[in-house]
Amino acid sequence: MGLETQAGDLRKSGRIRHFRETAKMTTSEWRKKAIYWSACIAVGCAAVVFAAGADEAAALRHKVLEISPWLMLVLTPGGLALSSWLTRSYFRGAQGSGIPQAIACIYIEDPRTVNRVLSLRIAAAKMLLTCFGLFSGASIGREGPTVQVGAAIMNTVGRVTQLRDAVGRNALVLAGGAAGVAAAFNTPLAGIVFGIEELAHSFEQRTSGTMLTGVVLSGVTAIALVGNYTYFGHTDAIVPVGVSWLAVIICGVMGGVTGGLFSALLLRMSSGLPGIAGRFVRERPVLFAALCGLVLAFIGLISGGMTYGTGYAQARAIIQGEEHYPASYFVLKYLATIVSYCSGIPGGLFAPSLSVGAGMGGWVAQFLPHTTPGAVVLLGTVAYFSAVVQSPLTASVIVMEMCDNQQITLALLASAFLAFWISRMICRQPLYGGLAERFLHSVDEKAEARLKKAHECDQ
Repeated sequence: MGLETQAGDLRKSGRIRHFRETAKMTTSEWRKKAIYWSACIAVGCAAVVFAAGADEAAALRHKVLEISPWLMLVLTPGGLALSSWLTRSYFRGAQGSGIPQAIACIYIEDPRTVNRVLSLRIAAAKMLLTCFGLFSGASIGREGPTVQVGAAIMNTVGRVTQLRDAVGRNALVLAGGAAGVAAAFNTPLAGIVFGIEELAHSFEQRTSGTMLTGVVLSGVTAIALVGNYTYFGHTDAIVPVGVSWLAVIICGVMGGVTGGLFSALLLRMSSGLPGIAGRFVRERPVLFAALCGLVLAFIGLISGGMTYGTGYAQARAIIQGEEHYPASYFVLKYLATIVSYCSGIPGGLFAPSLSVGAGMGGWVAQFLPHTTPGAVVLLGTVAYFSAVVQSPLTASVIVMEMCDNQQITLALLASAFLAFWISRMICRQPLYGGLAERFLHSVDEKAEARLKKAHECDQ
């Protein structure tokens, strides 16, 4: 009887220990979940703060322009030179868009390298230097940098929770990047599609839940702080099947050619120029950035100041039918964006690309009287943007959500895919993937080989 009692007590104590261990593990898991959810909310807050900073930078630039447009001949070269020097001296990894860095870190196996590229220090510098670039008059955007900021915040979660699983770390980086797009544009569906199409190139069960949660929480946070808005307002433009679809073909072809050439040129510049010019850029990067700033200032003077900054105001006015810009606008904005990116300062391509596309569509619309002008503008926007990033689904969903218009979805998809195919014929390598490979070449050659293999499989 005593033995049975002891055995029963042992079984009971074993169950209690098992319950306690399970409870402890559950508590630990909940603690990690709480940290993760807090980080998602932090991504949304960071996106809102970033947007406010970018708007303030643009407002300060407008005040300078009101004093005298000629001041930009000093402000822009000096600003780009200072930004380039700070980036190269203290914040290596903050240069450029930020999307290539996020893509690259998904393929880097060494967590120490990832932690250097996706540190909170680099993320903060990315935000400040992008705002400074906007103040200086560079044709850059904040949406791409927000991807790196989001990825950095989520990567920090992996460090805090001591996550050692490579797939889990990649899932956090992917979720942070997708959440950054969702919060920056207030386009949750576009954030999900961007994460799948551009960052991950696939949809894996293990990472999908993490990404979806991040997008939802960061998006809700942004809406709670600034309200439920549409990036470019609301438009009821439609493209009925028939003669109106001529606009789909024209915008698709024009967007594909110009966007493909843009991507090819940027990839060529990222590999380095040949001869004396290439040696000058390598040896005198700060001086080269100053010269780029001088070119930007002259372009700004020719355009009446319209090419400075993100181009958001111009794109919104064109889409809403409030302004009609000549062909020179999108040509000059196109050139200004190329020069800005080649300077090597932090800053993204999303907003300027949308503005170039809207300008192109607005110009094409005057030659197509049988199609609603607003619809042609949207088709031009999605075509050029799709050709630049070579992610037609992301481009279509972003434009559709930004304008709160689902009636034009089929036409947007048709124009986006036509532009994508033409762009791929001109530039075989996707822009962000190619830039990620260039970045990896100086950081982790094994990761570069893995990324190249992934791109070959996609093609």
